[in-house]
Amino acid sequence: MSTLSAASVESLPENTEQKKSLKPCCACPETKKVRDACIIEKGEENCAVLTEAHKDCMRELGFKI
Repeated sequence: MSTLSAASVESLPENTEQKKSLKPCCACPETKKVRDACIIEKGEENCAVLTEAHKDCMRELGFKI
């Protein structure tokens, strides 16, 4: 029988665990808020830069957009 030490057991980094438990609706609230406000005020076609910034943030968190 072998014994495992804490050092021999790999664990996920903290940020990976957070990414897995994070839902898309709750990710990147800063970029989402600005994007949504722009879309309401100016229309989606006028907010492409903010939409792309939000998508980039989502991708950085591991979402496939």
